[in-house]
Amino acid sequence: MDTVEQVERPWVLRRWPAVAGVAMAAFAAWGMESGADVAPIVTASAFLYLGAAALQRRKAAWPMFAVSFVAVGLGSYFDGVNATWVMLALAAVLAVYGVVRGALRPPWGLPLQAAALVVLAAVALIAVRADQTVAGVLVAAGLLIHAGWDTYHHRTHRVVARSMSEFCAVLDTLLAVVVLVVTFA
Repeated sequence: MDTVEQVERPWVLRRWPAVAGVAMAAFAAWGMESGADVAPIVTASAFLYLGAAALQRRKAAWPMFAVSFVAVGLGSYFDGVNATWVMLALAAVLAVYGVVRGALRPPWGLPLQAAALVVLAAVALIAVRADQTVAGVLVAAGLLIHAGWDTYHHRTHRVVARSMSEFCAVLDTLLAVVVLVVTFA
């Protein structure tokens, strides 16, 4: 019987989610003037977890990321469109769908992810109405809290694909640092 030698992939291919997180953080930070500019990303970070929990598929987090990316983009380009409210409306539909499909179990799934979304969306909504310093601190805190959330979910392999939790942890951490620098520079 022949054995196939395993070829070790280059670091960048093994850590592609982290590399993508760095790239997305740079993209999100480009031209930022205030933490409020990226407040919807705080909501998006929890939205994709809720979507994956409601659909009961870890890999669904990536399509949810795409939906949140579009929502945040629309909010950036059209005055009067608040991406947080768009994602909350979509999350409500997803949550109802999840409940109908029996996603209330386990408790760390849809119930906990819904609670996290409510808290982080509230942070984002308050931040967009706050002065620049308060907005920066709120957004950075929300991102850092979610980076811890990502790390926990990466270690336990719950709710979202590990690639998403790794991507998100890097994105959230780097973006929080940039928000703090912009806020206090």
